[in-house]
Amino acid sequence: MNLDNKVSIVTGAASGIGLGIARRYAQAGGKVAIADLKLEAAQAAADAINADHPGAAMAVAMDVTSEEQVNAGVAAVVEAWGTVDVLVSNAGIQIVNPVEQFAYADWKKMLAIHLDGAFLTTKAVLPHMYAKGAGSIILMGSVHSKEASPLKSAYVTAKHGLMGLARVIAKEGGPKGVRSNVICPGFVRTPLVDKQIPEQAKELGISEDEVVKKVMLGQTVDGEFTSVEDIAELALFFAAFPTNALTGQSLTASHGWSMT
Repeated sequence: MNLDNKVSIVTGAASGIGLGIARRYAQAGGKVAIADLKLEAAQAAADAINADHPGAAMAVAMDVTSEEQVNAGVAAVVEAWGTVDVLVSNAGIQIVNPVEQFAYADWKKMLAIHLDGAFLTTKAVLPHMYAKGAGSIILMGSVHSKEASPLKSAYVTAKHGLMGLARVIAKEGGPKGVRSNVICPGFVRTPLVDKQIPEQAKELGISEDEVVKKVMLGQTVDGEFTSVEDIAELALFFAAFPTNALTGQSLTASHGWSMT
């Protein structure tokens, strides 16, 4: 599996899963735009990748909830590298609260980043993919695209919504050579997950150790976190897959947490 100078945009790529995917794409011979809300962090990530793979990465400032910033970021990538072959819509946050205490502003923020972000970035790159008759759209879902957990009403709703969006993209894009997939990770030890541990401990009235062992990893087959590298390999698999055979499909990587 390799990307042979294909151009990718990965959102939320200055750290965590996004950065792991960007690194893997560069290792596979691709060019990758590190799109992130924090431009300095995105530039630092791009510089680190370029140190090992000269010319493979560029930084792009992008608030995925802003149509203007999304369009400008995609335009900058196309100006630099001529096209977009792969989009990984990965930007995301987490806010936990019971439904009756979930602030409406937080609900809207969650859906805007996860769903609006996936829609706006997809909308911006599709014309370039259609023009060349090929492309891969990868949306970062979750086991919560298929399961539910307490305290995560907005997150679960958004991640379920990504499944529907990916399937529509697959139906519309298939005849034009563009495929769409969803990656559904279990708990990956990133800053996003680390932030949830004390929050859930407080809400559930249990220790942080119990949150990790019982809530996060209790349903896995081996008590292990899914790794950033695991998800990066899946992202490479979908980006490099040569046909529409798997379009519209999702793949769960969760150490058995979810087997749907």
